[in-house]
Amino acid sequence: MVTRMLFRAVIMGPPGSGKGTVSDRIVKNFALKHLSSGDLLRTNVQNKTEIGVVAKSYIDQGQLVPDDVITRLVLQELHKINETNWLLDGFPRTVPQAVALDKAFHINSVIDLNVPFQTIKDRLTARWIHPASGRVYNTEFNPPKVPEVDDLTGEPLVQREDDKPETVTRRLKGYEALTRPVLEYYQNKGVLETFSGTETNKIWPHVYAFLQSKLPDVSHK
Repeated sequence: MVTRMLFRAVIMGPPGSGKGTVSDRIVKNFALKHLSSGDLLRTNVQNKTEIGVVAKSYIDQGQLVPDDVITRLVLQELHKINETNWLLDGFPRTVPQAVALDKAFHINSVIDLNVPFQTIKDRLTARWIHPASGRVYNTEFNPPKVPEVDDLTGEPLVQREDDKPETVTRRLKGYEALTRPVLEYYQNKGVLETFSGTETNKIWPHVYAFLQSKLPDVSHK
């Protein structure tokens, strides 16, 4: 009897690096189960689970959820999908989290989307929203006819707090400080695969080619 080797991967990249788009394409092409720690955390907080209640107590105080709490939450969920190939997104964010994950599962590959911070800053700060309708504009490739004004109603557009230049800079600096040691950790273990570029559509073929050498493409079946 042949034992099927399971494939477990982590995807990393700063906010605005195209991680969501790449993750969706990986799931579609290679049938990996996608697990986002952020989605998992939100679900547990909303459902008021034991871990969700603990996590909310930190979030409400504006604090980061401690390593042990988020680790317990993610590992608990991963054990439920123990027999599947999966892609983990948003975890680990610290070296202790990475060590805990390693103790529980063998990680085959860590996919790092290395997009220049200036590109991300330009990408995120270009977004403007019409609050009443949710219409989204982008000053780079889908600009409003009149700057900062909605095409249909003439009402003013706003920038989300997360898309303001100072917020984007702060988030990127936070990612760099927190995550750089995690990338180095995986580099030392020989499982880090870095894909660099400024456009998701140009990075994706390289990610696809790499994964195709590890997994069957199921999208054409």
